[in-house]
Amino acid sequence: MNTIVINGQDLTLEQVVQVARQNYKVKLDDEAIKRVKASRVIVDDIVKDNKIVYGITTGFGIFSSVNISAEDCKKLQRNLILSHACGAGNNLPADAVRAIMLLRANALSKGFSGIRLETLEALIEMLNKGVHPIIPEKGSLGASGDLCPLAHMALPIIGEGMAEFEGKVMSGAEAMKLAGIPILELVEKEGLALINGTQVMTGVGALAVYDSIELIKISDIVSALTLEALRGITDAFDPRTHIIRPHKGQIETAENILKLVEGSTFVTRQGELRVQDAYSLRCIPQVHGASKDALRYVEEKILIEINSVTDNPIVLEDGDIISGGNFHGQPMALSFDFLGIAIAEIANISERRLERLINNQLNDLPAFLVKKGGLNSGFMITQYAAASLVSENKVLAHPASVDSIPSSANQEDHVSMGTIAARKSREILENTKRVLTTELMAACQAIDFREGFELGKGTAAAYKIVREVVDFIEEDKLMYGDLNKITELITSSKLLNAVEKEVELKY
Repeated sequence: MNTIVINGQDLTLEQVVQVARQNYKVKLDDEAIKRVKASRVIVDDIVKDNKIVYGITTGFGIFSSVNISAEDCKKLQRNLILSHACGAGNNLPADAVRAIMLLRANALSKGFSGIRLETLEALIEMLNKGVHPIIPEKGSLGASGDLCPLAHMALPIIGEGMAEFEGKVMSGAEAMKLAGIPILELVEKEGLALINGTQVMTGVGALAVYDSIELIKISDIVSALTLEALRGITDAFDPRTHIIRPHKGQIETAENILKLVEGSTFVTRQGELRVQDAYSLRCIPQVHGASKDALRYVEEKILIEINSVTDNPIVLEDGDIISGGNFHGQPMALSFDFLGIAIAEIANISERRLERLINNQLNDLPAFLVKKGGLNSGFMITQYAAASLVSENKVLAHPASVDSIPSSANQEDHVSMGTIAARKSREILENTKRVLTTELMAACQAIDFREGFELGKGTAAAYKIVREVVDFIEEDKLMYGDLNKITELITSSKLLNAVEKEVELKY
C-alpha cells in the first residue's frame, strides 16, 4: 500500500497529486504527533487559566472583543463551522477536495494550531477511507484564509453537511458512520484550526500547477509538429541565438524543439524555402520560455505555501499565542494570477499557429486541410472554437488579486481573492489544453498532405500515438469526438509519456 508520511515540512507537488488522484494513504510523522500534542497542552492551559485569547475564549472577526464563557467555548467552535459553511456554485471535484484535506492536515501537523491529535487524525482517516466532504467552489475571499469552503470540509467531522463516499453522495453523518470514523465534538480552538488557512486556493492551485508543467511540455511537442507541417526554419532555434539572451525557459524551449525534430526532413534551413518564419513559429522559445519561467516562480511559491502555517492565532512552542496574518492569501493570489496569464499566452500563440496551418494563403496546403474544399469545410470551425477559448482566456486572465472588498464590519478590510485566482487558472488551463488539442490534430492532418518526408525523433512518437486514436480526415465528420480523444491523450499523460520515451524534454 502506498503511503505518504506528512510532517508539515517537505510535502511535494508530486505527493499532493499522488494523494489527490491516486488515493495514496497518509500517515502522521512521529515528531509531528509530538508537536501536535504539545501545542494542544498550551491551549488547554489557556482555557484552564481563563485567559482571554482570540478564537479560543473570544468571538471572531468584529466579535473579537466579545468574551466567551468557559461553558460556551465548545459551542463557539461548533457554531463557527455551521455559520461559516455557506458556499455557492458547483461542487469541487474529488481530486481538489482530497488535495485540500491533505494540505490542511499537513499544515496542522506542524504543531502551531492547538488542535487535538484525535481531531487531526479524524481528518486524515476521512482522507484514507475516502470520505470526501461536498465543498462548493465559491464563497472564499482568500482572507481570513478560505473560511467558507474549509467550513464545508469540516462539517462531516461534527456529523453535519454532505459527503461523497464510495461513489454516493450522502449526509456527512452517514458517510462517517459507514466509514467507521467517530463523529467528534470540537473543543476550544479546533473549529478555527480546521478552517483558518489557505488550503482551498492552494489545493486547487497545486493541481493546476502540476498539470501546467505537463501541458507546457505538450506545447513544445505540438509546436514542433506544426513547425514540421509548415516546413519551418530551424535556424531560429540555434543555441547561439538564445545563449546571448539567457532566460532559462527560452534556452530550454529551443533545446526541446531541436530534440523533437532531430532527424526530420520536413524542417528547413534559413534561405532554403524562405528567409524567416512568422513570429508564432520563430518566437516559440521566447513565448513558451517566458511562460515556463513564470510557472517555475509559481511552483516555488506553492511549495513554500503547502508546507507553511496559515492559521490564526498561532500557538508558539514557548506558550505565546500570536494573532498575525498568515491566513492572508496574497502570495498565492498573485501567483495564480501569474499562472493564468502564463498559460493563456500558450493558447494565444497556439491558435495563431493553427491559423497558419489551415489558411492556404499562408501555406502551400489545401484550404482548411481538407480535400474537396467547399463541399467539405474541414478544420474551418475548429479555429472558431479555438479563437473562442482564447478570447475567454483573455477575460479569465484579468487578475483577481487586484480586487478587494471589506468584510466583517471592516475588521477584515483587505482580502486576496486568491481562491478565485486559483479557480480561474484551472479554467484557463482546460481551455488551453483544448486549443493545443486542435493545433495537434491539424498539424497531423497537414503532415499527411505532405509525402516523401520523415518526422523527427520526438515528433514521430507524438504523431504515431495520435494516429492510433484518430485517422486522417478524408471528408467532413463529427470533429468533437476526435478532438476529445486527443484531449484524453494529453490529460492521461499518454502523449507526453510516449514522446519522453524517445526524447527527454526540459522544463
